[in-house]
Amino acid sequence: MVTRAFVPWMDAFLFCREKENNMAQQKLTEQERVRRQKMQDLKDMGIDPFGSAYKRTTTSGKIIAQYEDKTKEELQELDVHVKIAGRIMTKRRQGKAGFMHIQDIDGQIQIYVRKDIVGEEQYEIFKKNDLGDIVGIEGTIMKTDHGQLSVRAQVYTHLSKALRPLPEKYHGLTDVEERFRRRYVDLIMNPEAKHIAITRPKIIRAVQEYLDGQGLMEVETPVLQPILGGAAARPFVTHHNTLNMPFYLRIATELPLKRLIVGGLEGVYEIGRLFRNEGMDATHNPEFTTVEAYVAYSDLHGMMDLIEGLFDHVANKVLGTTEIIYQGQEISLKAPFKRITMCDAIKEKTGIDFKQVTSYEEACQLAKEHDIEVEKIHNSIGHIIQLFFDKYVEETIVQPTFVYEYPIEISPLAKKNNEDPRFTDRYELFICGHEYANAFSELNDPIDQRERFEKQLELRDLGDEEANEMDVDYVEALEYGMPPTGGVGLGIDRFVMLLTDQRTIREVLLFPHMKLTGESKGAKLEKKSQEAVSSTSADVKSIVNKKPTIDYSKVEIEPLFKDFVDFETFSKSDFRAVKVKECRAVPKSKKLLEFVLDDGTEEDRTILSGIHDYYEPEELVGKTLVAITNLPPRKMMGIDSCGMIISAVHNEAGEERLNLLVLDDAIPAGAKLY
Repeated sequence: MVTRAFVPWMDAFLFCREKENNMAQQKLTEQERVRRQKMQDLKDMGIDPFGSAYKRTTTSGKIIAQYEDKTKEELQELDVHVKIAGRIMTKRRQGKAGFMHIQDIDGQIQIYVRKDIVGEEQYEIFKKNDLGDIVGIEGTIMKTDHGQLSVRAQVYTHLSKALRPLPEKYHGLTDVEERFRRRYVDLIMNPEAKHIAITRPKIIRAVQEYLDGQGLMEVETPVLQPILGGAAARPFVTHHNTLNMPFYLRIATELPLKRLIVGGLEGVYEIGRLFRNEGMDATHNPEFTTVEAYVAYSDLHGMMDLIEGLFDHVANKVLGTTEIIYQGQEISLKAPFKRITMCDAIKEKTGIDFKQVTSYEEACQLAKEHDIEVEKIHNSIGHIIQLFFDKYVEETIVQPTFVYEYPIEISPLAKKNNEDPRFTDRYELFICGHEYANAFSELNDPIDQRERFEKQLELRDLGDEEANEMDVDYVEALEYGMPPTGGVGLGIDRFVMLLTDQRTIREVLLFPHMKLTGESKGAKLEKKSQEAVSSTSADVKSIVNKKPTIDYSKVEIEPLFKDFVDFETFSKSDFRAVKVKECRAVPKSKKLLEFVLDDGTEEDRTILSGIHDYYEPEELVGKTLVAITNLPPRKMMGIDSCGMIISAVHNEAGEERLNLLVLDDAIPAGAKLY
């Protein structure tokens, strides 16, 4: 029963709903209004605009494969009857007949529609159909006088109305951000996007096929983990209400999988999602897929053999060859791959033999001489070796190369090298300057493992948020005895990029993470969502809302300069509006963010800025900022920084605060500031 008090509320609700609908109608384009009228016309004809199930007998790809080489006369004699369905991509009418191309999973095929064959009513439906509508065609396979393989429609069935027009066919979605944001449209208009989407599961199945053939068992491990471990990375934090405790979204599957080796499963692997709360760039997404495999009684070299075999098998299975082109480089994925120690690789490029460097002070001096920034967390020779490799070696590697013998300080889960305990039996596989796989002779000494975890805790105390926590249960598992074991992790997304010749990770993810736009309904709820998330735990709050609120009553600003600068001197600085295309945290640096910017030219501009204490990289993607573009390049962490991002700095209660100068998005990239 509805009370009288409730009726005014109901009336107000209905009034608001009607107002919203009217506003939505006003926002429609002319094309959208026409399409809605056609939808109504279909309803008036007794036809459901959004159809029902349609039983196909074939697809465009199968028709083309089987009948493309047949002549017009042969097809007439065969009289092949088919039922096919797809989206209308082109359409043209010539009086009482017409042609169109429909698109399905395999591609496109031409449809020939005649009024005298399908009947007046069905031909009227054909006339009313727009590009983007989905239809079913029952008919016979034919060839036109021009030799075009087609299907002659006998029964024409409307299946679904497209209320929005497709992008212009020759250009599709030209805005890269829109391609990723509206992937469903990208898949319709861009054959390359569809090809990647279809190829990716083929690659994953080939990986499974190879590992299964090596006697490994596929398993699943928890995504929610109570202890951070298995990799050096910043986590996403959540809260379990029933247990009343924080959990991490896993940054690696390593430790649970090695527990299974302890349990006697001997050979296991998992293909699964990992989550790292870090920057986004051409090769990084906060949510990504890896395969990790562990084999009892194996070691580092066994893992080299395993990965060589996997690359060879998958390339041949999916592409039919191991010789590929990646971003203009000829790459051979045929085993064996080159193998070199990290110290030897550095020696080749710099002449420095770090195996002969015995003191931290000497290593620091070498770093200074080679323009390498050493931070507080780089507290060992091993860390400086890593910095040298990152700057002088990594990007120079083109052909598949195993770089092994990593310093013990940066490999807390790898076994010590028997010949030199300063190093570990660990490798990373590099191709075209990117890391693809990471492998160890796994550490199975529980006493050594505990000591390594304790060293990681020291790094956390020094401010390294990526250092591992102490996993007491894992140490206890090792105390029950783990056999000598080899383990390896391979990034699936980068592997797909390699095999499909894609430069950015977003091309191989169907739904890459994007910042919400103001037009999105979700964007309107963003503030409330963040408040809800932050209320779950203090840890989450610190991650979601890193940037502090300004208390203007406590603001102190630096005194203005009294010395005048002449106009000519000022005008020498080239201030430009720049668009942030990509932004990521610089590895091994706690302060630096690396920006890839559109400065209005055809070439991307890279600028590094020490603002990570104030901003997370993902919140800056898409922003319009101010940069000085005519400063000479400056090397920072081995990266050329070509300019300076402009920010505003003030003091608040004795603490320095920083805010970037963010411009209106309507200002084009490259616009000069005066």
